[in-house]
Amino acid sequence: MGKIHLIATAAFGIESVVGRELKRLGYDDQFVENGKVTFAGDERAICRTNLWLRSADRVLVKIGEFKAVTFEELFEKTKALPWDEWIPENAEFPVEGKSIDSKLASVPDCQAIVKKAVVEKLKKKYKREWFDENGPRYRIEVALLKDVATLTIDTSGAGLHKRGYRKLVGGAPLKETLASAMIMISRWNKDRVLIDPFCGSGTIPIEAAMIACNIAPGIKRSFAAESWPNIPSGLWKEAREEANDLAEYGKDLRIHGSDISEEAMSLARYHAREAGVEASIHLQRMPVADIRSRYKYGFIICNPPYGERLGEMREVEKLYRQMGTVFSAFDTWSYYIITSHPEFEKFFGRKADKKRKLYNGRIMCNYYQYFGPPPPKNVL
Repeated sequence: MGKIHLIATAAFGIESVVGRELKRLGYDDQFVENGKVTFAGDERAICRTNLWLRSADRVLVKIGEFKAVTFEELFEKTKALPWDEWIPENAEFPVEGKSIDSKLASVPDCQAIVKKAVVEKLKKKYKREWFDENGPRYRIEVALLKDVATLTIDTSGAGLHKRGYRKLVGGAPLKETLASAMIMISRWNKDRVLIDPFCGSGTIPIEAAMIACNIAPGIKRSFAAESWPNIPSGLWKEAREEANDLAEYGKDLRIHGSDISEEAMSLARYHAREAGVEASIHLQRMPVADIRSRYKYGFIICNPPYGERLGEMREVEKLYRQMGTVFSAFDTWSYYIITSHPEFEKFFGRKADKKRKLYNGRIMCNYYQYFGPPPPKNVL
């Protein structure tokens, strides 16, 4: 099939992290923009990026892009695209859509027109008037932005944050993709200590351990494109074998997760076992006031409560003051804290060295970054 144009979608604020991940995988031909990274690859790239990308939301095949200001234009230009090269005769091909700042503002109408155009293209290829759609799933998306339509097919299926290890869910869980992005932004590495004093169901410590053990985040799950006849099953087999060969399970790491809730810690232990990193993480029920470390240098990366619910704000502000006091004892450490509270620095008692806007689901947050001094050489 040759070169394929692919898109790795991402939450706003972490596109550059996804771009760095793609470069590490060998995909240098890329373009980073809001909410996505467009890159070039082949069929093997579909397998490898789904298995290995930690901070991306999905991997899409880009079928085409064009300007459309009328429904007729959308129909004709969609019909002209090479859908018949991708979609087999028995495929299920639902169409989803979105429209931002475009003349074609009715998403249901855009979806219906794209569906009709794809059907017309496939009729010509397969010489039939009706498609049963009882085969592999090819989810099509029409995304309109400022009158430019981008047509894609989703290769991932469930979002890439669904790693397969988190079967039980606690309250307000942090997405695995965002947790990974937070860790990668911090530049933490496996030789350094990491503490998460608000670990909840364990997402940040587990994702850190998976990074340190080089465990592909998608190794325990399946993807929509695994059932596609135009992606040879041998490529998926090779990609999974590569991921299994590169994994280093059972590494002794200094990753510590704690939380005041015993229920949350029980979930964290279960998820760590499911992810295969139980031996690499130290999990303990503990209030934030009690965190300690014998190491002079390290990282605190955490997602404390935000106080989003009515009546919680005062308690959260009290907690941030406590964090400021407790973290000040870690004066040679770096700490990275995500919250939506607009006055976090005021209550924490210190201005961040750097802030970065990130989205936790639909909640706009700041990622507050406090840089500790680098340790002397040969000191971990």
